[in-house]
Amino acid sequence: MKILLLDKNHPLITEQLSAKGFLLEEDFTSTYDEVLKKIETYDGIIIRSRIPIDKNFIEHAKNLKFIARVGAGMENIDVEFAHKSGIKLISSPEGNRDSVAEHVVGMLLILMNRLFIASTEVKNGIWKREENRGDELLGKTFGIIGYGNMGKAVAKRLSGFGVSVIFHDIIPNLSDEFATQTTMETLYRDADILSLHLPLSPETNYLIDEEFISKMKKDFYFINTARGKNVKTQDLVKAIKSGKIKGAALDVLEYEKASFENIESGNEDLQYLLHSEKAILTPHIAGWTVQSKEKLAQVIVDKILSDFSKS
Repeated sequence: MKILLLDKNHPLITEQLSAKGFLLEEDFTSTYDEVLKKIETYDGIIIRSRIPIDKNFIEHAKNLKFIARVGAGMENIDVEFAHKSGIKLISSPEGNRDSVAEHVVGMLLILMNRLFIASTEVKNGIWKREENRGDELLGKTFGIIGYGNMGKAVAKRLSGFGVSVIFHDIIPNLSDEFATQTTMETLYRDADILSLHLPLSPETNYLIDEEFISKMKKDFYFINTARGKNVKTQDLVKAIKSGKIKGAALDVLEYEKASFENIESGNEDLQYLLHSEKAILTPHIAGWTVQSKEKLAQVIVDKILSDFSKS
């Protein structure tokens, strides 16, 4: 099988698939239109986010048997049309779930205990103790929306913190030793902290908006390591200013470009978040550890070999 790699990933993908007889070609610079001219000669593609795999792309890829994305989300792929075209879709959420879970807990502890603020102050000769009094996780209710690979990994990490973990998911009967499935009404009522672990879809676009926030009974901390457009930033900022959201830890932003490689600057709400002590921002790196880079690639290789290897 002839496979085209459109993004740079861990070299083990090329090494291991080549060893199994696959023919791999790398193209990290061609534009969408340039790739279209040659895509019909390939049996598979391995991507991250550089090029959108839309209906037009798939129609040109007449011999494509699989699309593999090194990552969890599939929103840059026309999933429905790919399925109709008989193309196998492969992703690797198992590869970075541990990285995401640790990032969630790390950001939350920094936010609730003002660690970044306090450290910056001390380095500048400012010694404030009462002003930097922290807020404990112990005894709080941690709410998760989306209990797939990421949500489950987060719940597992929290098992030693003395928190009650609840979650909502559209798939029933997912409760386990780490978290209890609830209705959205229960989550609205009980959650002290809310963490998103959802794909981006028409149903989840701007899920967190003014209406959603108003349904939360408690003032709460908010974490998003899913997708930026799951959240309407303007409404998030209003809730931070009012105190309804006590603090936000955001690894993803509504203003990210489709490739996730940069953000659109100059937005008033973004500027507020950049300068607020109640917001922690990271550049879409929750699933971006040294270990996850290798694990994401290995999951992709294993799935391709499982479905398409003749040996």
